[in-house]
Order: sequence, then structure tokens, then C-alpha cells
Amino acid sequence: MTEDMLDSKQHWFAKSANQAAAFAGKWPGLTSAFLGLVAACGYPPLHGWWIALPALALFVAHIRSASSVRGAFWRGWMFGLAHLTLANNWIATAFTYQADMPELLGWAAVPLLCLYLAVYPGLAALAAYLLARRAGGMAFGAVFAAAWIVTEWIRSWAFTGYPWPPLGLMVLGGWDAQGFAAFLPILGTYALSGLVILLASVAVTLVAERRAMLGAGFAAVIAAFMLIPTAKESQTSGVRYTLVQPLITQDEINDGSKFEEQFQRLSSLTGSSEESRLVLWPEGTIPDYLEEGYPQRYYDRMTVRNPATGLGDPQFARERIGRVIGDQSALLTGVVNLDIGMRENGVLGAVTARNSVIGINPVGELTHHYAKAHLVPYGEYLPAEWALGYLGLSRLSAGSIPYDPGPGPQTLDMAEYGKAGVQICYEIVFSGQVVDQSNRPDYLFNPSNDGWFGTWGPPQHLAQARMRAIEEGLPVLRSTTTGISAVIDANGIVREHIPTGVAESREGLIPVAKPPTLFARLGNILPLAWAALLALLGLGLPRLLALRASRS
Repeated sequence: MTEDMLDSKQHWFAKSANQAAAFAGKWPGLTSAFLGLVAACGYPPLHGWWIALPALALFVAHIRSASSVRGAFWRGWMFGLAHLTLANNWIATAFTYQADMPELLGWAAVPLLCLYLAVYPGLAALAAYLLARRAGGMAFGAVFAAAWIVTEWIRSWAFTGYPWPPLGLMVLGGWDAQGFAAFLPILGTYALSGLVILLASVAVTLVAERRAMLGAGFAAVIAAFMLIPTAKESQTSGVRYTLVQPLITQDEINDGSKFEEQFQRLSSLTGSSEESRLVLWPEGTIPDYLEEGYPQRYYDRMTVRNPATGLGDPQFARERIGRVIGDQSALLTGVVNLDIGMRENGVLGAVTARNSVIGINPVGELTHHYAKAHLVPYGEYLPAEWALGYLGLSRLSAGSIPYDPGPGPQTLDMAEYGKAGVQICYEIVFSGQVVDQSNRPDYLFNPSNDGWFGTWGPPQHLAQARMRAIEEGLPVLRSTTTGISAVIDANGIVREHIPTGVAESREGLIPVAKPPTLFARLGNILPLAWAALLALLGLGLPRLLALRASRS
């Protein structure tokens, strides 16, 4: 390449950069929204980390170039609104599977939710701008990363919490690779999101300082982390499993005329076994009430009838399930249980529901119970019901009985089948809230109904389950209605899976757990400690360097 050609190319790049900067200065909100949309392409199912990270780098520069505190917050908020709306588009798909509301409301519900969720990226941008806007590029990036960690952590619990998706999800590698998620055991999910901001800050600093060789090397390191497989042989326990995906679509899951056919599908896929095994069925596949003690009118709704009495009978239904799984098996399955209050005069009081997992043995006895703690917004409850209900929105779950949350993580002692931690559906996305630390399980069971999650939801859901496996050092077994079901080892590698849209089962031995990771011991104290360290480095290092320079 001649010197004239080089000069011409540099001139073109400089001119393009100046034009982009002028546009961003004139339309800061629109620029932030565009960068947010591009960055959301880093999540599954697109996996476009290679375009998402440059967009984040430009976003960091865009925040730092704001002319005011209000402008910094506005840029962060607009980024979050576009970014989280696109990433959570699967929520809108769920509105197509109900008849109480127009489907169009689904496309309004997502940005309405994200109007609130976007506050957290806005606050992170505001904090970084206030504290470090005059600092060097790396110092600003460190403070921004610290602020992002804290705000994303707050988003995971404030107003019941909604952490989907964490920014760190975009640097999780393919099914046979960990990517930068390999650092989860010593970082935690929210600090991994801070690392993503830090990587973006390094990239934009290298570009600004025109360090081409360093920039190329930095890009090569990122590509190596993301693309090189980390899969290796995984040790297995002696616990045998049968994991079932019955392909019960959202169109038929509440159709009473198909309940018996759905049960027969479950039965056929479960098969029989002469070896001891743990059978795993998903959420939402047993419509009948299996607990004792409800008024008979609730059992009258059951599709399974005791032929001797002609009545709905929970014991008969459980015994039928026991015969399906066989003498050498135990079952964990999703069900809905009820809590029925009684008034002093004996009249029935309030009735509430629990989205639950129960254990059933071969003779039809209930052996274990877990109630879901984190209910799905729009699905099992309506956030800000006082406002959204006025607009005509309602929850998406069938029926009018309100759901109660359970107490939180529990470990079920399954005797010869090991100790099972249970996380129903989207509970698995709550980093640091999936394991009873006083009674560490051998594995996590994550039953789910992903049939209403659209095309973006299931791969994101699976990816977040993989992140829990890596940071906790525990295998995760996912049984879903429609896919993606999977067996994930303690390194986050998918060892078995059933793709979306097929009715299949998988059999094998549950992978072994690893010793408790640093994150498993400390929980979300760990990412908050990383945030404090990054803030100290970002705020303190420039001052130390300036002091040293003044003395010399």
C-alpha cells in the first residue's frame, strides 16, 4: 500500500469518525438506542458478541462525552430501553397464547416494563459520569464497570427483581465452551457484566490512543476466549436419570380434551427401567391436583377418575403415576398446589396457588415438595397492577386463583438419588439465589414451561442455567415442555440436550458436582467486592499518578 493510499484511508476514517461524533452529539438519545439494539444482538439466539462488544465500546465513549449529568443519565436510560426491550421480546410472544387481552398489548407490555428496567443502566451511566468523567479512559471504564455491577445487582432484587438478561450473558461461549464465563466462579454474574464493560472500555481506549498492535492483540484474546472449546471429559455420579420433554405446546397445554393424551405421551417417553433412576418431568404437564385435603369440587375438575367411585381422586392419580415410573424409580415433576384458608365458622376462606415441584415414589406417595419463590412478571403476577390493570392487562397464567411465592432455595434429600436443589422455570436466572448454602445440593433440577417464550426466550434461558452451573459448580438438569431441555455439567458444558419442537427423552448418569466455588461460598458479596475494588482503582489510581508526577 502506497503512502498516498494510507493517507487517503486515514483521512476517510477520520472524516467518518467526525461525522459519527457530530451525529451522536446532535442525537444522543437516538445514538444510545441504536447502540443498545446492536449490543442486544450479543445474546442468544444471535450470539453476535463480535458486534455487541464494539457497540458497548462506543456506548462507553458516548457516556463519557455527555455534556451534563442529565445528558449522561438520558444516554444510559435510552441505551437500556432499547437494549432490554429487544432482549426481552419473548415476553410479547407470550401474549399470543391467551384470550383475555389483545395480542397487541404484548408489544406494549415489553417497553412498559423496560421503561423501568432502563433506569438501572441510566443510574450506572450517571454514577460513572459524576465520579470519573475527568479521569482517563481506563479509570472511567473501571468506575463505570463498578457502577454497572451494583445497579445490575439491585435490579435482581428490587421490586421482587428481574435480572433477565445480565450483560455478562453475551460473553458465554457456545455449548462446548465457557467463554469469559470461565471467570464466573471467582467473579459471579454481576461482576462478569462489569468485566464486559471493562473490556469495552479497554477497546475504546486503545482505539482513541491509536494503539493498533495492542488493539489487534486484544481482539485476538477476546476471540480466543469466545471460540476455543473448553469441553473435556465430565465425571458422572452413580445416579441414573430419565429426562422427559413431552412437546406439550402452549396451544394445547390448557386444553382439557387433550390432558389424557398428554399423560400417555409422558408415560411413553418415560418408558420402563430395571435400574434405579430419577425421572424428571417438566413444569405444567400435570393438570390434576395431587395433594390431599381439598374440597371435592376441586377434584371434580380432574381428568383422572377413580373407576370405583367415578370421582376425581388424588390418591388414584398418584398411584397411576407411580405405576408409570416403575418400581425402581422416583419422580420429580411440576404441579400446581393450593392453599385453602378456613374461617372460624368453617367456611372456606381465601384460596391461593403454589407453582410447585413434588416428589412421588412408586406407590404414589408424595415424598417432597418445593414451592416457587420467584414468580414471573406478567405470567404469574402483574407488576404495578394498579396501573397496568387499568390499561387492560392481566396475568398470562390460566385461571383466576392468585399465586403465592415460596420461601426460597431448598434442598430435597432424595436418598439414593442424591440431594436435589430445585429452581422452577425462570428462578434459575437469579444469581446467588438458587442454592441453600446451609445444605448444598448435588445438582439443580430446573423444570420449565418454555412454550410461551418465543424464539429468543429458550436459548437465553438455557444460557443462564449454564451460568448458574459454572458459578455454583453444580450440574443442572432442565426438563421443559417444548425445549430446550438439557443436562449441563458443573463446568457449564451441555452434555445432552433435546432441541425445541420434538418429543424425546434422555437417559444417563448425572454429572458430579465440583467443590464449592468461591462464589458458592460468598454469594453476591463477591461481585460487590469486585465493584468496590474497581471503584477504588478507577477513582484512586489517577490521583496517585498525578501526585507522583507533581512530586517528580
